[in-house]
Amino acid sequence: MTLSDFPSGAEADNRYHYQVIARAIRAIDAAGGAPLPLADLARSLHMSPAHFQRVFSQWVGVSPKRYQQYLTLGQARTMLAQSGGTLAAAHDLGLSGGGRLHDLFLRWEAMSPGQYARGGEGLTIREARCDTPFGPAIAMATDRGLCGLGFCADMGEEAAREDLVRRWPRARVLPDDNGEVAAMAARAMGGGDAKLHLIGAPFQIKVWEALLAIPSGTVTTYSNIAAQVCTPRASRAVGTAVGRNPISFLIPCHRVLRKDGALGGYHWGLPVKRAMLAWEGARRDAASEPAHP
Repeated sequence: MTLSDFPSGAEADNRYHYQVIARAIRAIDAAGGAPLPLADLARSLHMSPAHFQRVFSQWVGVSPKRYQQYLTLGQARTMLAQSGGTLAAAHDLGLSGGGRLHDLFLRWEAMSPGQYARGGEGLTIREARCDTPFGPAIAMATDRGLCGLGFCADMGEEAAREDLVRRWPRARVLPDDNGEVAAMAARAMGGGDAKLHLIGAPFQIKVWEALLAIPSGTVTTYSNIAAQVCTPRASRAVGTAVGRNPISFLIPCHRVLRKDGALGGYHWGLPVKRAMLAWEGARRDAASEPAHP
């Protein structure tokens, strides 16, 4: 299973399924680890148990019951122990085997330090609302690629939008009337070819580049990233840069944990981070299981 197994959301049925799965993930996460019977969960979504299980398993890669196991508080620590917590190990995992194991094929370029210092002056950014497996999101893009992706489930759509806009106070932000930004975000979330335009300070971009080396289903720590990009003593500065990542999920800041395996913070809400880690861990394990005849 890869991200490309997710529909793009372009058709009416796909948009409906985005909403169903996002609601199911939030309901499972809100239960705080308490098991939710399949019949109760399906009833809350106004679906039959058989239909709900089929749709959920198709989109997430595992059954609702199994997915709940990946939302336990110990899952992050398990992932950290399995990956060793190092960027080097994660990088090796991402390049092993005969195929490309990274969940995205990304090309990116960065804004110059001078442009960033001017607050995005002279830059035109277009914005759109889009649906994702983790609830609604605000996507933003320049003519060079996606520059912002913020999740709304925890803080709401308007707050998420304002959060992104404040990062580039002098940029011109316009609504995307022709659907290009939403389509771009759908391709990226679906594992397609994605162009990113990183708008940040030089140190932030260096940290974000390190995040791109962490494959889906693995995690690392703030201190390991600090050792990779500068010095292990710079964990706090790295944490700030991770928190300022404007392109969530695509630049996977949710895969960074504290050294003790605790989740740490997440700009778009810890329930979203837990759901992402559980979703990736479940799909990684499902993909590694031998196929049954």
